[in-house]
Amino acid sequence: MSTYVTIDGGTTNTRLFLVRGGKIIDRAAFRLGAGAGADGMAPLRENVKNAIGTLLARNTLREEDVRRVLASGMITSEFGLCCLDHIEAPAGIGELHRSLYETSLPEIAGIPFAFIRGVKKTGRRAEETDVMRGEETELMGIVGAADGTCAYVLPGSHSKIIRTDGEGRIRDFSTMLTGEMVEALSRHTILKSAVDLTVSRTDADALLAGYDYCGEAGVNQALFKTRLLKTVFHADPAAIYSFFLGAVLCGEIGRIAACDAETIVLGGRAQLRAAEAELLRRRTNKNVVELDDRTVDDSTALGAVRIFEYAEANV
Repeated sequence: MSTYVTIDGGTTNTRLFLVRGGKIIDRAAFRLGAGAGADGMAPLRENVKNAIGTLLARNTLREEDVRRVLASGMITSEFGLCCLDHIEAPAGIGELHRSLYETSLPEIAGIPFAFIRGVKKTGRRAEETDVMRGEETELMGIVGAADGTCAYVLPGSHSKIIRTDGEGRIRDFSTMLTGEMVEALSRHTILKSAVDLTVSRTDADALLAGYDYCGEAGVNQALFKTRLLKTVFHADPAAIYSFFLGAVLCGEIGRIAACDAETIVLGGRAQLRAAEAELLRRRTNKNVVELDDRTVDDSTALGAVRIFEYAEANV
């Protein structure tokens, strides 16, 4: 029964998991990601080293008890721990396994590292070109969550709509800056006094109202109405946040609705996932499969192990 440490490296956050026998037995995280690499790699290396040490100590493990550190996401970018080229779509678990990059990073740990490459599609124009780092591993942890022709939607800082082929390989995908739009607009514009991102409840009627109005008047006008809900109509925080989110999500939902898939499997960030599920059920004819928090939280770690063990599982 093999034990692994997996690293899910984002732009601003890094998560580590201790996995044994296909089950997550411990986890750690810190608020520092590849985005900090522009100021030097040392803080990221030091935090990863400390987090691995914490996981081992908490579980009375030695480095030699761990088979590999499996790393994916922005940690494979130019600002991460190991800069790697993407592999070209179509790409599935077999291609991801064969393109693993194994190396040693003794300044971090004595455990061998295996880095999982991101995936790209290349066209002649920017409109035909896209990239992902991390979502390919997350996808391998949830593929098979629905039967039939489906699209996988992973809402987050950089939301992904992914279409797979009959063999479960990534054949096409689109990226949207949804999560970063939510953060930037709510923290660095006049909306910062109106939109409260700590709100945990979604007001379905306000969500639909924001979505519908954005479809009629466009995102700029819809976003300003969010401010009026606060200053003129004194709406409650959940209604304001939900109207705002409906407007921001309008373009993404339209893109999903146009997808040639009957079933939409929703993973990704919980707040965005719930809002997108509501909009898709109320404004499209899609069959919506909304994954639970546990499945989503564990998907990248379990996907990394499945990619690494692919050859062994298919002997």
